[in-house]
Amino acid sequence: MAKKKSSGLQSSAGLMRYYEADKNSIKIPPQAILVSGILVVLVVLGVSYMYGTWPIIG
Repeated sequence: MAKKKSSGLQSSAGLMRYYEADKNSIKIPPQAILVSGILVVLVVLGVSYMYGTWPIIG
């Protein structure tokens, strides 16, 4: 029965590429995501209020 060769270089090549791609990516802090989400909600509520569609009572 033939033995399988295991090469550490081949098995770690995917991880090395992942970390290289991570270095080149855009970094956005979590606080920026939360603040932008809150701002979008406030803008939508403001526009709804201006056009008289808020509050919607079913």
